[in-house]
Amino acid sequence: MILPSKHLPPARSLLAIGGEILSELEEPRAASEVWERVRTARAAKRGFPSLAYDEFILSLTFLHAVWAVEIRDGLIAKSAGRRE
Repeated sequence: MILPSKHLPPARSLLAIGGEILSELEEPRAASEVWERVRTARAAKRGFPSLAYDEFILSLTFLHAVWAVEIRDGLIAKSAGRRE
């Protein structure tokens, strides 16, 4: 589920979805805004499956677990690195 495999296409892996999320975080944004931006960007790509909300949330959780994003003042932002 985290990485693509024989039975999981790359567009469905948490790593790929996480990359799409990170590309939309030029500045801190609300979760709903990130969700809309990722869905819109994905809809514009040919051959990409639609994104379910639970896949989006799992990807956000994955990004938070690997210290790629953090929540600042209620907004999702790219993280500066590992938190102690």
